[in-house]
Amino acid sequence: MVTSEQHPAGSQAVDRALSILEILARRGESSVGAVAVELGVHKSTASRLLAALERHGLVVQSEWRGTYQLGFGLIRLAGATTAPSSVSRELQSICDTLAQSLNDTVNVAILDELACINVVQAMGRASVAAVKEYVGRRTPLHATSSGKVLLAYAPPEIREKVLSLPLAAFTDRTIGSPSVLRAALDQVLDQGWATNDEQWERDTSAVAVPVRSLRGDVVAALSVTGPSTRINPPRFADIASRLQAGAATMSAHVEFLASLR
Repeated sequence: MVTSEQHPAGSQAVDRALSILEILARRGESSVGAVAVELGVHKSTASRLLAALERHGLVVQSEWRGTYQLGFGLIRLAGATTAPSSVSRELQSICDTLAQSLNDTVNVAILDELACINVVQAMGRASVAAVKEYVGRRTPLHATSSGKVLLAYAPPEIREKVLSLPLAAFTDRTIGSPSVLRAALDQVLDQGWATNDEQWERDTSAVAVPVRSLRGDVVAALSVTGPSTRINPPRFADIASRLQAGAATMSAHVEFLASLR
């Protein structure tokens, strides 16, 4: 016999899904098991509800911790009523132009505690259908170009916190040593841009630059991601220069990004 516990439907499922959002808002993050206990349901039920919320970007799963937390999709929904639509359109337009020029995927990311979260994305002409959707996705600071930019310019306490934690390996090129990461962050500050040479995903590389407010504060990272055959060390400096031009244009519109932090 199939019970409502096995296949929650209708108002009961909606009520439980909303309760999950409230749980994550209160706790910050939680495992499937902990959510199930608090809801008083089987773990499989909690897992299905979380998966449904994740499909809509309302929750995201940490790929290196296995826990869930609120997703950027909630901010996008709130933005429909509270964010300056002209500003968000302008940021998207800048990214679209860069993506078409660079032929690869352009992202804007902001710092989200000890990770970064992508908030704007544009696909280039060379991007293939299999390119992942990065908006709302939290990625590690030490293994991505955007993460390194945000970490390099982050408050000292955040930088030191990340350097004190185990650095998860995602490929054989991921930085696993705090001293190597510290040196890489110092290099970011010296040259004004960061790279990810297959450190997050195999055969994929990226370059990122800081996006500053008109006061000079770094509030986001602007990056381009693509196959390592196109984005590679000989091209890093040139790509960074082109991104910096886009970031400078974006500076007049980033108060919206700062409000999301």
